[in-house]
Amino acid sequence: MINIKSLCLCLLVALVCLPLGAADHLLKSPDGKLVVEIDTEGQLKYALKREGQLLLDKSLIGLVLEDRVLGENVKVRRVNRRSMVEETIVSPHYRFSSFNLVYNELDIQLKGSFGVIFRAYNEGIAYRLYTTAKEGLTIRDEVVQMNFPKDYTTYMAYSTVKPGKDQYAMAFQNLYTKSSVTGVKTDNIAFLPITVDCGNEVKLTLMESDLEDYPGMFVKGDGKSTSLQGTFARYPTELKSFAPRAMKRVVERADYIAKTEGKRTYPWRIWAVSERDTEMPVNNLVYALASPNRIGDCSWIKTGKVAWDWWNDWGISGVDFKAGINMETYKYYIDFAADNHIEFVVLDEGWYDPGKGDMLTVIPELDLPELVRYGKSKGVDLILWAVFNVLDDQLEAACKKYSEMGISGFKIDFLDRDDQTAVEMTYRIAEMAAKYKLTLDLHGFYKPTGLNRTYPNIINFESVFGMEEMKWSTVAKDMMEYDVTMPYIRMMTGPVDYTPGAMRNASKKDFKDIYYNPMSQGTRCHQLAAYVIHDSPLTMLADNPTIYKREQECTDFIVSIPNKNIEETRVLQGKLGESVVIARKIGSSWYVGGMTDWTAREITLDFGFLGDGTYEVVLFRDGVNADKQAEDYKKEIFTVTPDSEKKIRMASGGGFAMTVVKK
Repeated sequence: MINIKSLCLCLLVALVCLPLGAADHLLKSPDGKLVVEIDTEGQLKYALKREGQLLLDKSLIGLVLEDRVLGENVKVRRVNRRSMVEETIVSPHYRFSSFNLVYNELDIQLKGSFGVIFRAYNEGIAYRLYTTAKEGLTIRDEVVQMNFPKDYTTYMAYSTVKPGKDQYAMAFQNLYTKSSVTGVKTDNIAFLPITVDCGNEVKLTLMESDLEDYPGMFVKGDGKSTSLQGTFARYPTELKSFAPRAMKRVVERADYIAKTEGKRTYPWRIWAVSERDTEMPVNNLVYALASPNRIGDCSWIKTGKVAWDWWNDWGISGVDFKAGINMETYKYYIDFAADNHIEFVVLDEGWYDPGKGDMLTVIPELDLPELVRYGKSKGVDLILWAVFNVLDDQLEAACKKYSEMGISGFKIDFLDRDDQTAVEMTYRIAEMAAKYKLTLDLHGFYKPTGLNRTYPNIINFESVFGMEEMKWSTVAKDMMEYDVTMPYIRMMTGPVDYTPGAMRNASKKDFKDIYYNPMSQGTRCHQLAAYVIHDSPLTMLADNPTIYKREQECTDFIVSIPNKNIEETRVLQGKLGESVVIARKIGSSWYVGGMTDWTAREITLDFGFLGDGTYEVVLFRDGVNADKQAEDYKKEIFTVTPDSEKKIRMASGGGFAMTVVKK
């Protein structure tokens, strides 16, 4: 007679020992809405569903090595799960002082010294590949396939380099192009993040995190199918220095993307899943998935606002000296900063001879130690601009010299690439700057990938089509549409150095690109709103001190909006590409900003987000004539409670900003 218990036990053991089939590799988000299906039969691939809706069809992933493809003919060795893992992440100089996340994780170890880790959060999913080889590896390519079940709408920012040239080398600044998946350009590549509209307000946003010792990812389409794929810059084998800034540019590349250690993890590939547009600007997955703080104590890191010289072309007037890169001009900027409680002045391009590529030698017109002394006597710190490779070539000497002199940090510019060597340079500079207690503002730089968590002394990133573009762009470059699109997409990855604050403002019909006296598209209040809406621990006042003094009421208001010690950020209302309203909490006070595109809108602001009590509101809103006279604004002061509502009209290209302080 057969022992039923023994038979059942044998069958159970047999099932456990069998290779797991595709149906066994399921991973759900903690709330059960998102499901990742991982297929390990033949080729490694995955699909993503939300509440039964297929968002991403089976898509291949893997690594192409010199002699094999990791991801083909896969065989499972072991599967490890972790469920309901809770994390509290402390996040200095971020949109939240701290935040909580919960995830489920699936680690699939494959034969061939290879594996993949998937995580499912309520906010999206992520995966990263890893290798466990003893020897070093040459990565020829990475397989990142994105197969969509329908011809969804995409939002992409393309490389600004023309077809036929090195499209991987550019400043990572462009407007968003809206098209179907099949309409994605085939002669160009897009840089991350990209957003895919899956209908019914559900959006996927592709990002990456923990990019270290590896090139960043771009995306391209084939113009035929509803598929996209990842693409990567080849490894640079030769660089040359070019005038006028001694910038090193790639002139030759290898036929592989990376040379690396055999035992390592690779960057996280993230699909943020948003049920409503208002969830997008406050998605924290890029920051959460980055490597934790490597510099320890962060108490020395200083953020704040900056009086900036370059956008306004040192354009002060009404003085008895020639404005430019000289002592009188910079003392004027320092005086302005001190009088207005602005923490920093940046010395942009020109304080050293950029053509010589030597940032250890200051031009004769400037006595830099004296400027530092003068600034500190007034409570103002200095930040120095430099080209990435120039700083890297003189790295420790420059960090040591200027740290000992009393310089607060560097604004470094013109990296203009994210191949493996560029990423390595960034980590090298971040570590050395932290050693000498210097902060970094990264310009001409690739999109954020959580580096501000790993190195909190990195306090801002460009990678945004910001105000500088107005010096040379026509109105065809629609900044108003961009300004209400960028916060939903680009800002998901991290802070932006947009450099707002234009005091010359123009309607759509009146805007002109004027280099020495630049203006903004849109209204004065649209500019004021940027100081709330943008994640920006280091925020420029882009216009010149003479104008800010003339517009003292607006200047005082800008300075009254804190950009540090932010505890909480909420998106109160808005729609991608149309409008956005964001509120930030510091202590018991709130700060609210709203923007619209070229369409005038009236919104009703519900103050239900406030805590108990009575609050005094200072509101700057578009004036009744702001549709034509973009500088027209109205200041109002009133009180509210959590039960209050306020109707606010935003003019064409308009906006509003308010401080809400508890009485």
